[in-house]
Amino acid sequence: MKAITAKIVKGINIGSYLNVADNSGAKIVKVIAVKRGKGRKGRQLSCGIADLVKVSVRKGTPELKKQVFFAVIVRQHKEYRRASGERICFADNAVALLKDEDGNPKGTQIKGPIAREAAERWPFVAKIASIIV
Repeated sequence: MKAITAKIVKGINIGSYLNVADNSGAKIVKVIAVKRGKGRKGRQLSCGIADLVKVSVRKGTPELKKQVFFAVIVRQHKEYRRASGERICFADNAVALLKDEDGNPKGTQIKGPIAREAAERWPFVAKIASIIV
Protein backbone atom coordinates (compact mmCIF):
# COMPACT_ATOMS: atom_id res chain seq x y z
CA MET A 1 0.00 0.00 0.00
CA LYS A 2 1.38 3.38 -1.01
CA ALA A 3 2.29 5.91 1.67
CA ILE A 4 0.34 9.18 1.90
CA THR A 5 2.17 12.48 1.41
CA ALA A 6 -0.13 14.46 3.70
CA LYS A 7 -0.63 14.82 7.45
CA ILE A 8 -4.06 13.22 7.69
CA VAL A 9 -6.05 14.07 10.81
CA LYS A 10 -8.14 11.03 11.70
CA GLY A 11 -11.57 12.64 11.75
CA ILE A 12 -13.88 9.59 11.58
CA ASN A 13 -14.53 7.22 14.48
CA ILE A 14 -15.88 3.69 14.65
CA GLY A 15 -19.67 3.96 14.68
CA SER A 16 -19.78 7.01 12.38
CA TYR A 17 -22.37 7.12 9.61
CA LEU A 18 -20.97 8.01 6.18
CA ASN A 19 -22.44 8.73 2.74
CA VAL A 20 -21.69 6.37 -0.13
CA ALA A 21 -20.16 8.18 -3.10
CA ASP A 22 -20.56 5.45 -5.72
CA ASN A 23 -23.53 3.92 -7.56
CA SER A 24 -23.44 0.52 -5.85
CA GLY A 25 -26.96 0.89 -4.40
CA ALA A 26 -26.01 1.73 -0.81
CA LYS A 27 -26.76 5.24 0.47
CA ILE A 28 -25.57 5.37 4.11
CA VAL A 29 -23.08 3.07 5.85
CA LYS A 30 -21.76 2.71 9.39
CA VAL A 31 -18.05 2.19 10.12
CA ILE A 32 -17.58 -1.00 12.14
CA ALA A 33 -13.80 -1.58 11.89
CA VAL A 34 -10.59 0.00 10.63
CA LYS A 35 -8.37 -2.40 8.71
CA ARG A 36 -4.55 -2.11 8.76
CA GLY A 37 -4.76 0.57 11.47
CA LYS A 38 -2.29 1.18 14.25
CA GLY A 39 -3.41 2.16 17.70
CA ARG A 40 -2.81 1.86 21.40
CA LYS A 41 -4.15 -0.75 23.80
CA GLY A 42 -7.58 0.20 25.08
CA ARG A 43 -8.06 3.02 22.59
CA GLN A 44 -10.60 2.85 19.78
CA LEU A 45 -9.18 3.30 16.29
CA SER A 46 -10.18 6.25 14.14
CA CYS A 47 -9.69 6.67 10.42
CA GLY A 48 -9.19 9.32 7.75
CA ILE A 49 -8.71 9.83 4.03
CA ALA A 50 -7.64 6.75 2.01
CA ASP A 51 -8.04 4.33 4.95
CA LEU A 52 -9.52 0.88 4.41
CA VAL A 53 -12.55 0.32 6.65
CA LYS A 54 -15.22 -2.31 7.13
CA VAL A 55 -18.73 -0.90 6.86
CA SER A 56 -22.27 -2.09 7.39
CA VAL A 57 -24.95 -0.82 4.99
CA ARG A 58 -27.74 1.03 6.85
CA LYS A 59 -29.74 2.60 4.01
CA GLY A 60 -29.93 1.50 0.40
CA THR A 61 -31.37 -1.25 -1.75
CA PRO A 62 -32.94 -4.19 0.13
CA GLU A 63 -30.31 -6.65 -1.20
CA LEU A 64 -27.46 -4.61 0.29
CA LYS A 65 -29.01 -3.63 3.64
CA LYS A 66 -27.38 -5.21 6.70
CA GLN A 67 -24.47 -6.53 4.63
CA VAL A 68 -20.80 -5.91 5.47
CA PHE A 69 -18.31 -4.60 2.88
CA PHE A 70 -14.84 -3.15 2.69
CA ALA A 71 -14.72 0.54 1.78
CA VAL A 72 -12.22 3.35 1.17
CA ILE A 73 -12.74 6.79 2.67
CA VAL A 74 -12.64 9.27 -0.23
CA ARG A 75 -13.88 12.48 1.48
CA GLN A 76 -13.57 13.77 5.04
CA HIS A 77 -15.17 16.84 6.61
CA LYS A 78 -12.30 17.37 9.07
CA GLU A 79 -9.61 19.58 7.57
CA TYR A 80 -6.17 18.04 6.92
CA ARG A 81 -2.84 19.42 5.65
CA ARG A 82 -1.00 18.48 2.48
CA ALA A 83 2.79 18.55 2.09
CA SER A 84 2.48 21.67 -0.10
CA GLY A 85 1.00 23.54 2.89
CA GLU A 86 -2.58 23.79 1.65
CA ARG A 87 -5.41 22.60 3.86
CA ILE A 88 -8.24 20.52 2.42
CA CYS A 89 -11.71 19.73 3.74
CA PHE A 90 -14.86 18.47 2.03
CA ALA A 91 -18.56 19.13 2.59
CA ASP A 92 -19.25 15.59 3.88
CA ASN A 93 -17.71 12.27 4.89
CA ALA A 94 -17.96 9.70 2.10
CA VAL A 95 -16.75 6.22 1.14
CA ALA A 96 -16.50 4.08 -1.99
CA LEU A 97 -17.55 0.45 -1.48
CA LEU A 98 -15.17 -2.33 -2.53
CA LYS A 99 -15.82 -5.92 -3.65
CA ASP A 100 -12.72 -7.23 -1.88
CA GLU A 101 -9.73 -6.13 0.17
CA ASP A 102 -7.57 -5.62 -2.95
CA GLY A 103 -9.34 -2.39 -3.94
CA ASN A 104 -11.75 -3.46 -6.69
CA PRO A 105 -14.73 -1.09 -6.52
CA LYS A 106 -18.31 -2.35 -6.31
CA GLY A 107 -19.80 0.57 -8.28
CA THR A 108 -18.96 1.80 -11.76
CA GLN A 109 -18.74 5.55 -11.07
CA ILE A 110 -18.12 7.86 -8.11
CA LYS A 111 -20.29 10.94 -7.70
CA GLY A 112 -18.56 14.08 -6.49
CA PRO A 113 -14.89 14.79 -5.87
CA ILE A 114 -12.43 12.43 -4.19
CA ALA A 115 -9.16 13.30 -2.46
CA ARG A 116 -5.87 12.97 -4.34
CA GLU A 117 -4.45 10.90 -1.47
CA ALA A 118 -7.19 8.28 -1.90
CA ALA A 119 -6.66 8.24 -5.67
CA GLU A 120 -2.90 7.66 -5.28
CA ARG A 121 -3.31 4.83 -2.80
CA TRP A 122 -6.27 3.10 -4.53
CA PRO A 123 -5.74 3.26 -8.35
CA PHE A 124 -8.87 1.19 -9.19
CA VAL A 125 -11.01 3.69 -7.27
CA ALA A 126 -9.28 6.57 -9.08
CA LYS A 127 -10.25 5.09 -12.47
CA ILE A 128 -13.97 5.44 -11.77
CA ALA A 129 -13.75 8.87 -10.10
CA SER A 130 -15.24 11.87 -11.89
CA ILE A 131 -13.19 14.58 -10.10
CA ILE A 132 -9.91 14.27 -8.16
CA VAL A 133 -9.12 17.23 -5.88
